[in-house]
Amino acid sequence: MEVKIVDSQEEAAQIALDIFRETLDDGGRVFGFATGSTPEKTYEALVKSDLDFSEAIGVNLDEYFGLPSSHPQSYAQFMKEHLYSKKEFQNAFIPNGMNKDVASEIEKYDRILERNPRDLQLLGIGVNAHIGFNEPGTKFDTTTQLVELTDETINANKRFFESVEDVPTEAYSMGIKSIYDAKRIILMAFGENKASAIKAMIDGPVMEDVPASILQRHPNVTVILDQEAASEWQQPAEGAS
Repeated sequence: MEVKIVDSQEEAAQIALDIFRETLDDGGRVFGFATGSTPEKTYEALVKSDLDFSEAIGVNLDEYFGLPSSHPQSYAQFMKEHLYSKKEFQNAFIPNGMNKDVASEIEKYDRILERNPRDLQLLGIGVNAHIGFNEPGTKFDTTTQLVELTDETINANKRFFESVEDVPTEAYSMGIKSIYDAKRIILMAFGENKASAIKAMIDGPVMEDVPASILQRHPNVTVILDQEAASEWQQPAEGAS
């Protein structure tokens, strides 16, 4: 796990952009995308760049259950606004939040992931160290699932809705195994409210109560943090083993 500490989200976005460029140059064509405020500057950088995704495939981490893709707070709408309407992709996949047949949607998305193994997955992290919408206690071997969101996650997302009552309480999400199966992972975190989760992810034991801790075992993870998110993690001294 490589950790980079930056002074701004713009600097973080440039590091992420370089990794996207390297992945494309190495022949990568399947990219996993996250939503929320954390990756917005990265998407701005991708849009402004000369990177060509016209033969690439995008695969999204998650989608709220019960929200149509046209809803302004759906993740389908987020991706359209921030990336897919501005960069051409060969294809893009997002879970169908309106599919009430949960078993069929899970099976369909698992097939999509199997047919499109990701060369690079972009992640954020929740204040409780969730990745995707995989809350603490999620088994590490999970694939796509319908997740019941914790009160902590609902409260963290209420700023995007008119009231907390409007926040969906469930979401389709790639499981932890699905996320882990990506060949390379970027995890970004900004703000002091993420500091405890980052420390637990990097330094704590690998355990299901800290979903992101599984990334300690992944062979190719880059963690990009601002100073505030890194504030509880003690960076090893240069040359220390």
